[in-house]
Amino acid sequence: MATYQQLLQQKEALEAQIAEARSTEVAGVIEQIRELMIRYDLSPEDVAPRRRRGRPAGTVTTGAEKTPLPPKYMDPKTGKTWSGRGRTPAWLGKRPERFLIEQAE
Repeated sequence: MATYQQLLQQKEALEAQIAEARSTEVAGVIEQIRELMIRYDLSPEDVAPRRRRGRPAGTVTTGAEKTPLPPKYMDPKTGKTWSGRGRTPAWLGKRPERFLIEQAE
């Protein structure tokens, strides 16, 4: 049975061999890719197109218009309301239940 130190030395030797083999193979692969790009008149954007933000073109949704939500909270001093969505207004403070609007059902 090999000792721990011997196994570490073998591991280092294998990692060196792996790195050397990869570097020689990568050089060949890159050359093949360049040749194929020249042969087929390809650009880097053809091979790896840039990702764009948002929805892809042609995916227009024609859903119903968004209707505003009814307010759940109201500031009695200013009359400002908040539906409970989005950023919490500062006037709500730490006890928002004080500003709840009675909901009629």
